[in-house]
Amino acid sequence: MSWERTRTVAGRMVEVAQTGSTNADLARAIAQGEEWPHLGVLLTHDQQAGRGRLDRRWVAPPGAALALSVVVRVPDLPLAGRGWIPLVAGVAMQRAVAAQTPGIRVCLKWPNDVLVAHEGDELRKICGVLAEGTADPDAVIVGTGVNTRLQPIDLPVPTATSFPALGLECDEDALVADYLTALDDLLRGLARASGDAVASGAHAAATAVCTTLGRDVAVSLPDGTTLRGRATELAPDGRLVVADGDRVAVSAGDVVHVR
Repeated sequence: MSWERTRTVAGRMVEVAQTGSTNADLARAIAQGEEWPHLGVLLTHDQQAGRGRLDRRWVAPPGAALALSVVVRVPDLPLAGRGWIPLVAGVAMQRAVAAQTPGIRVCLKWPNDVLVAHEGDELRKICGVLAEGTADPDAVIVGTGVNTRLQPIDLPVPTATSFPALGLECDEDALVADYLTALDDLLRGLARASGDAVASGAHAAATAVCTTLGRDVAVSLPDGTTLRGRATELAPDGRLVVADGDRVAVSAGDVVHVR
């Protein structure tokens, strides 16, 4: 694939035939002083050691999914606003997927899993996002895995889906270009608003597509406990507010939508 559209948006673009982890590769390159500008992209269709949140493995058969990592550099974005980077990445990918799935519901499970479904069907995950810091304090890596070519028989769990499982073919070049464009727009808006997600519109954008809000949830917290309650809103800093008698703002955790 020529990646013609992607190359017009990306600060740099490298495709590799196979790797362990695109996030790990980029982190190592940056630590070694290699030049990776804002919106630099490393991608592959064969990632052998991908990771999701809580260090879970992210595995797909070779050629079945698109793994890409993007370098984000927004030096004008205050530290307090950088907590929004994973959320706006989720919003950006939600928009990119929605552009290719007319008539299909596309939304986010907090903070940034992209879920899709035909009308009336159960929402299933088509994409996950993982943001990580680097040795360069001005650079954040946003890794994304999208089930662009995964056949229904190869779906790893019943809660997963893919473009072929939806009966669709993905234009990967358009998907990545649209994702990078939306990500850049949202980040620049945050920077102009000095990291204020409410003023920039990022808060409203995330709220509008977050299917977690209004649901009963069980949140597995980093300390091993589980918080149960109703997800009511996103706090201004992007934390998920859960009402369980008290109102608790969750900054990190694995969320399960309770049926």
